[in-house]
Amino acid sequence: MWINLGRLLMLMIWGFLVFNLVQPFPKPLKYFLDIAMIFMAVMHGLQLILLKATLTRDEPKLSAAFQGKVFLFGVFEMLAWQKKQRGPKQVRRGK
Repeated sequence: MWINLGRLLMLMIWGFLVFNLVQPFPKPLKYFLDIAMIFMAVMHGLQLILLKATLTRDEPKLSAAFQGKVFLFGVFEMLAWQKKQRGPKQVRRGK
């Protein structure tokens, strides 16, 4: 549930940043949002590059759809992928 809420939040942020490109906000805010969009695109791109670099040759390659979701949703897609890779819930042992 929290992961999907995070995905929704990321979609809203991307939408807000793209809207600034289509219909620019007043000048000080416009520049800030332009920088924020560049920063977010670079960070999500780096996250995708690092994910590709950590995969071994034995693992299947990432599909284009999954790569797009990682770029769009960032860490929230990575958390969903990690949860899916673990399979059934693992019991944690407390100290």
